[in-house]
Amino acid sequence: MTDPRPSLRKPFGVLLLIVLLAIYTVLAVAVAEPVTRLPVLVQLPVWILLGIAWVFPARPLVRWIETGRFRK
Repeated sequence: MTDPRPSLRKPFGVLLLIVLLAIYTVLAVAVAEPVTRLPVLVQLPVWILLGIAWVFPARPLVRWIETGRFRK
């Protein structure tokens, strides 16, 4: 049986996720200046890597939001 009381874990978790993504975005933009000087074919893998890299640190947070635990 589920607990009828609502949990604040989901709203706090989503707010934390938004804050962490904003911080990640600022860091990625800080990296942008030197990367834009590189040839386009070198830039492409860098931008792909930066576009995917945020998922790995966010994964435990999303798991906690859904289950209440950071690990499986």
